[in-house]
Amino acid sequence: MASTFSTDLKLELMATGENAGTWGTKTNTNLNLVQQAVAGYESINITATTVALAMNDGAISQARNMILDFAGTLAGATNVTVPNSIEKMYMVKDSTTHGTSTITMKTASGSGFNLSEGKVHLAYSNGTNLSNVDLSTLGGTITTASIADNAITSAKISDNQIITSKISDNQIVTAKIADGAITTAKITNNAITSDKLLRKFTITTNVTPAGGSDGDLWFVYS
Repeated sequence: MASTFSTDLKLELMATGENAGTWGTKTNTNLNLVQQAVAGYESINITATTVALAMNDGAISQARNMILDFAGTLAGATNVTVPNSIEKMYMVKDSTTHGTSTITMKTASGSGFNLSEGKVHLAYSNGTNLSNVDLSTLGGTITTASIADNAITSAKISDNQIITSKISDNQIVTAKIADGAITTAKITNNAITSDKLLRKFTITTNVTPAGGSDGDLWFVYS
């Protein structure tokens, strides 16, 4: 029986008793291909609007690299493809100059995703399509320590994106918000409740307010 090749990384799968005298060489080749898939880096100059990255049986290939760095100036809407059927992770840097054009990375038959100029993307292929791992797909929460001072600007917030379930208690502090960043359009109705604010406003009829925290504001009326 002749050798076959694995579906994803195209490693040579040798049959029993095959390749006498060359088994060690072929094994070393397989190990180099695994190394390329785990740690390989290649800079690829994009000179056409359709760029097909190959994954060849038993040989060093562009589509097997873990890290791909696209360079050059786009000549128009550009598609970079990897073959169908392979399942693999990629880290992709878009070092191209877009101008008014876009660059999409995808499988040969998939829809893929658009790369952002100057950004690094983590993506995975499930054999049918290539998907971008972006912030909207990740689990976890953003706490105060994760946000630099003045990092939240109006341009960073889509309309109606600030909702109660997205905000941990006491996480919105003044230092984290740029002047004029949070407008009415950015906040859904009833999203910011008293327990979401570090300092609270309370209206009371008590002449001597009770409870609350240091820094809270009280309005007393009779």
